[in-house]
Amino acid sequence: MNRIVLGAVLALLLVGVGLFWWQGRAEVEQGAPPPDPAALDTAPDETELPVADASDMVGPAPPEATELTREQRRFFRYDRNRDWKISRVEMLSTRTDAFRKLDADGNNLLSFEEWAVATATRFDGADADGDRELTPSEFATTAPTRRAKPACRC
Repeated sequence: MNRIVLGAVLALLLVGVGLFWWQGRAEVEQGAPPPDPAALDTAPDETELPVADASDMVGPAPPEATELTREQRRFFRYDRNRDWKISRVEMLSTRTDAFRKLDADGNNLLSFEEWAVATATRFDGADADGDRELTPSEFATTAPTRRAKPACRC
């Protein structure tokens, strides 16, 4: 019973506060000055479009796209941070297809160690100066040999 009475009192209190706020808002709006008619007359006609002479304007030149060679595209597939060097981690992280093809002992099971040894050996063979990073010229030595495509017999 006490909760019902307390809820009714709070509801009446909220209604009273709302009415006072509403009345105060109405008086503020009533006391506001009306808009100046002279300011309304100086507004531009909305049917007119602005006119500009763009005959002597010149826009910026479009950027030039550089054409990457096949070897540069291949290099950038490995060089993830674009510092023109392929670290050992970058080389190993992108070799998942080779992981499936390498089976040193021929048992159709490839352990990570088998794969890592083969890839690390290939990396070490390409790293001519031994600095543990491949430059673009060193990386070019790892390119697979391209086979000639057979002619179409259409």
